[in-house]
Amino acid sequence: MRADRIFAYGATAGLIGDQLLGDPRRRHPVAAFGRAAAAVERRLWRDHRGWGALHTLVCAGGAAAGAALAARALRRHPAASVALTAAATWSVVGGTSLGREARAIGGALAADDIALARERLPHLCGRDPHSLDGPQIARAVVESVAENTSDAVVGALVWGALGGVPGLVAFRAVNTLDAMVGHKSPRHLRYGWASARLDDVVGWPGARLTAALAVVAGGHPRRAVRAWLADAGKHPSPNAGPVEASFAGALGVRLGGTLAYGGRVEHRPVLNGAAGRAVETEDIERAVRLSRRVGVLALGVCAAGRLIAGRRSSTGRRRAAGRSGE
Repeated sequence: MRADRIFAYGATAGLIGDQLLGDPRRRHPVAAFGRAAAAVERRLWRDHRGWGALHTLVCAGGAAAGAALAARALRRHPAASVALTAAATWSVVGGTSLGREARAIGGALAADDIALARERLPHLCGRDPHSLDGPQIARAVVESVAENTSDAVVGALVWGALGGVPGLVAFRAVNTLDAMVGHKSPRHLRYGWASARLDDVVGWPGARLTAALAVVAGGHPRRAVRAWLADAGKHPSPNAGPVEASFAGALGVRLGGTLAYGGRVEHRPVLNGAAGRAVETEDIERAVRLSRRVGVLALGVCAAGRLIAGRRSSTGRRRAAGRSGE
């Protein structure tokens, strides 16, 4: 079986597994990777970019190398290769768990239980929830759903299409490292620089595909495109900007503004400010549904792209073999 078909079948099975089951509840591979990365950090940490780059190389490179060895060992066994791709996809994507967390917070807000909503918000994003009221929590949830649609679903599928199981695993490893050390805390400002920059690079294609698919799936393509083009560049993140702006336009809401991370206040530009309204609790469910549609479309785009590329490559090899035999 060709590699393109292995990815298409395996990724489809893995995404179905995620939608039916959510993340593995015990012995999650990403959690195991996080523990290993934390152990490496304890050994390597220095307040220096070079040591941080070494940390990134050891952790992400080691995960990708292990995945490559596993894929190579099974390359002559198509069924096992499909199963490995499915397991890797299920492990690295997190769309269902993302939706569950968002809906749990939305349910708490709908019941006017602000304390519970604040308690659950850190499960979804790194913001300080204690100073947030209901509308601010709802806005944080919608922004997190938008950004994590790219980070937890679409980006992984893109790199799976490009690199198979090693691509899936490497993307999740880099994204996890960015979440662990890529923020601007005093400890990680230099040490996490390499992880943060690498995450920007590997997240670039998935973020643009996510934004484009939000335009298609959101029901208001003109609004989504207008917000994307007008406001994405204002966001401090090169990848969150297009995704959040496109979601804001598709949902008809305003995102961005003042927020707090670990006691640090940031004043971000407002996305879709001219045409959007303030986020309401009901918009959380709308964002989750949009996220799911985007994930399904991303699977279709990535699988189709991989199949087309594989067919062209196979045709090219046959033509070359025919010419050499003449």
